[in-house]
Amino acid sequence: MTPPSTPSRIALVDDDRNILTSLKLHLEAEGFVTRLYGDGETALPALIADPPDIAIFDIKMPRMDGLELLRRLRERSTMPVIFLTSKDDEVDEALGLAMGADDYIAKPFSPRLLIARIKAILRRVELIAQSDDNSDSPTPAAVARGRLTIDPARHEVNWDGHPISLTVTEFLVLEALVQRPGVIRSRNQLIDAAYSDDIYVDDRTIDSHIKRLRRKFREVDPAFDSIETLYGAGYKFNV
Repeated sequence: MTPPSTPSRIALVDDDRNILTSLKLHLEAEGFVTRLYGDGETALPALIADPPDIAIFDIKMPRMDGLELLRRLRERSTMPVIFLTSKDDEVDEALGLAMGADDYIAKPFSPRLLIARIKAILRRVELIAQSDDNSDSPTPAAVARGRLTIDPARHEVNWDGHPISLTVTEFLVLEALVQRPGVIRSRNQLIDAAYSDDIYVDDRTIDSHIKRLRRKFREVDPAFDSIETLYGAGYKFNV
């Protein structure tokens, strides 16, 4: 008999108590376990000491806003994060994605849409972990592409032997690029590889993840230029 799965834990960080209460009701009705925080300063030590499976941050909060919370969290963790942003605030969206958020949703939003995004990210996390947990399944082999080594089974990436810490979404975008070096992957193809659900994702989301990938690689190799932009077509990985 298969043991019941443990409910996924979700941290909600927002200074609007009405939003926290509403999201708590919707998420717990879906079987999630929630933890609520009213600002980033309160949330940060708790997220580091006892990480949830995924976190939802508002951006505009007192004491410590969502962007600063994400910046500090990314120094310690690759925990999946979804940002809640003000409607049409592209600056916040771009900054959040550039700093390592996995996704964003503009307010006002449908709780059903947020739940769909949460489930999509958690499924991606589960798929990455499955090869280690299921001994009956073949373990995906590590792949070497020039100076890059990517290990799907362990969610590990190395460049010239230097480890690169990636979020789930960044890892899946990179994996899609390196599967066929030199072949152009369109933004839609990268969206399909990283999200794999019938959920609308704006093109600039992929652009922001690519910028984040380049920045992380250039932290260990300032001359890194293996991810090439083909304007109007997409991106490709060059060995």
